[in-house]
Amino acid sequence: MTKPGAAQQEDVPVHVLHADGASGTVLVCEHASAFFPPELNALGLPPDMQKGHAAWDPGALAVARRMSERLDAPLVAGAVSRLIYDCNRPPEAASAILDQSEGRDIPGNIGLSGADRADRVVRYYLPFEAAVRDTMDAANARVLVTVHSFTPIFMRQTRDVEIGILHDSDTRLADAMLSTAARHTALNVQRNAPYGPEDGVTHTLKLHGQSRGIPNVMLEIRNDLIATAQQQQDVAEMLAGWVAQALAALEAAA
Repeated sequence: MTKPGAAQQEDVPVHVLHADGASGTVLVCEHASAFFPPELNALGLPPDMQKGHAAWDPGALAVARRMSERLDAPLVAGAVSRLIYDCNRPPEAASAILDQSEGRDIPGNIGLSGADRADRVVRYYLPFEAAVRDTMDAANARVLVTVHSFTPIFMRQTRDVEIGILHDSDTRLADAMLSTAARHTALNVQRNAPYGPEDGVTHTLKLHGQSRGIPNVMLEIRNDLIATAQQQQDVAEMLAGWVAQALAALEAAA
């Protein structure tokens, strides 16, 4: 686990940024990096897949970093490509280590032995999970927010949703954010879209949010909305504002 200011291309599984954030909110960005450790030879992927949305969530880290500053919240960010190990999946999930993405092979993941998969778990998932847990403990976390991006076109299907506000069985923060968004934006904001709990995407929320009984939410941003530095800052400011207003509404209703 590294601290703020650490190089973003080290062969480490996780970075913790703004570790001294004192608001009680903790941010997580599982798919923050498209880095492949040299010994994995980029899993044999062509260059377009190494840098494309299959490998990471473009723009998500920049948004999460600005939200971290705005909310005074620690940020735990994955430091290797999700194609090596998807830290928003438990070890028993087949989707934790994909051998195909959008119908394209991931050569370095095909035919992995049980020992190979276990090694990925030990090297990448367990340190990430420990970093989230330790950061939340240190911050006396009262709120968990995870930040993701998604592609406008997936499997040749265009997605109209622009911002997704996702939840599992605890809907408190998502409900309050959806209410806030309805009053403050003309963007297409939807509940549990383009993914939902049935797609296995709420692992971090359940493991680190629901287990503690604290409000939690997963944010999905269509990546064409955060393609530039200015867009990333603008969207981060907007989402941080929604989080802050939603939390104020929850506190007022308590």
